[in-house]
Amino acid sequence: MESKRRKIQGVVISDKTPKTIVVELTGYRKHPKYKKRVQFRSKYYAHDENELAHLGDVVTIQESRPISKLKRFVLVSVDKKALEDIKVLEEKEVEEVLHEHEEEAKEAE
Repeated sequence: MESKRRKIQGVVISDKTPKTIVVELTGYRKHPKYKKRVQFRSKYYAHDENELAHLGDVVTIQESRPISKLKRFVLVSVDKKALEDIKVLEEKEVEEVLHEHEEEAKEAE
C-alpha cells in the first residue's frame, strides 16, 4: 500500500550539519495576477541518519513526524550522485594512466 506521506525529489544544497541535509526544490509557477511564469524555490530540512547524501546529490525525501524545530522529512534514497564526485574520480584515473606512461617511458630509456 502506498504511503499518504508526501515524497519530494530535490538537490542537496547543504550537508554541513550532522545527520541533516538541506534539500532545495526548484520549479515554475504561474503568477496569479500577471499570468507570467515565475521561478520558485523551497528549502526542506531532512534527517539523514547514515549521512549518505552530499552536496549536489539528487535525493528523494519523505514527510515524517517532527524530528526537530525545522526537520520534518527523512531521506528515502540518493537518486543521483553529484557530478563533482564523478569528475574527481575521472581525474584520478587520468593521473594514474599518465603516471603509468611516464614509468614506461623511463623504462624504455
